[in-house]
Amino acid sequence: MTGILLQRAEILIQQRRYIEAEKILKDVLSSDPGDLHTLVLLAETSIHLEQTEKAERLIDTAIGIDPGSGYLFYMKARISLLKNDYDEAEANFKQALELDPAEPDYYAFWASIKLLRKQYENALELADQALEIDPENILALNTRSTALLKLNNHEESFQTIEGALREDPNNAYTHANYGWNLLERGDHKKALVHFGEALKNDPDNYHAQGGMVEALKANNLVYRLFLKYAFWIGNLTANYQWGVIIGLYAGSKLLRVIANSNESLRPFLNPLVTLLAIIAFSTWIITPVSNLFLRFNKYGKHLLDKKEIMSSNFVAASFLVFLVGMAGLLASGDDKFISIAAFGFAMMVPFGSMFSKTKYKHALVVYTAVLGLLGIAAITVTFRTGELFNEFTTLFGFGFIAFQFVANFLGIKENNV
Repeated sequence: MTGILLQRAEILIQQRRYIEAEKILKDVLSSDPGDLHTLVLLAETSIHLEQTEKAERLIDTAIGIDPGSGYLFYMKARISLLKNDYDEAEANFKQALELDPAEPDYYAFWASIKLLRKQYENALELADQALEIDPENILALNTRSTALLKLNNHEESFQTIEGALREDPNNAYTHANYGWNLLERGDHKKALVHFGEALKNDPDNYHAQGGMVEALKANNLVYRLFLKYAFWIGNLTANYQWGVIIGLYAGSKLLRVIANSNESLRPFLNPLVTLLAIIAFSTWIITPVSNLFLRFNKYGKHLLDKKEIMSSNFVAASFLVFLVGMAGLLASGDDKFISIAAFGFAMMVPFGSMFSKTKYKHALVVYTAVLGLLGIAAITVTFRTGELFNEFTTLFGFGFIAFQFVANFLGIKENNV
């Protein structure tokens, strides 16, 4: 009877009916708490249900029963990834391979972590080790392809992923990965085809959904240029990313100082400083603005999530406030309307990035709300007293500048694991 129940639970897991499988496995485990197979299956359902602590307890119990099983350490590594503990995950993969050095999936999964951590040469090496054991390993082929692309070996990268598609032409993950690689290469039209194939085979594939959104927005030349920048800086490690950000900020300041002190260079440097400021500002708002336009696309409007729609709405509202301020200034000539225009223009930045993924879930949303309240207070004081620059204006200005560094810090920390 127990064997039949476990078989049924395995089928339910394959069908992604994890809650039903969990119920059966709990009943089986209650009659035999030390059954290793049941512990592993229940841990598997807990991983898919993102019940991290429960999955870890189950696997630790299983390891206590069979400490020589490489598969159990492989499971523990996957749980470590759910906790975003990449050092622990790598240690567990290493332990799994020491116990079972002939298992290609362990090498492939470890390679994918190295890829996330931007250790591209290590990722390539581990993927190759997996493929030496199993030349058809899909995860290893995909990881190898992306690692080669990041190392600027484009030809071999696409040969590898095309090989993966020959092995499994309907694999949604491979099509989605191929699409992202093509998008990074600059071929957004061909990328759309592969994202479409991925979603045809797996409509819930978030990797393909995100890629489809980016590929649709890449129909716009300006957004294509932004994507090139985003891929370029995204491939850099944290130290180099900060080097670029601080370098651009310091460089703009230096050019402004030189322009102010050298009248003959001013006509050349001032436009350059303005151009750099526009580029920096546009990188903050281009994603929500492009999402706003994507909502008028008959396909794209179904791909945006609630947060992306909300962010684009706030940016649009902020831009409307800017226009109202400018209209008031031009109609009345009253400088107080500058505070409204400046507030609307500035708030597009935090509104555009307040839902950016960070380890501190609501940090940027709270920061944006506080900044908004400071801005409203500054406008209120300006219209009451006539003082364009008041204590709230100063606080808003400092907060706005600090926001860019805080958001960059959290974003770089999130993307460098």
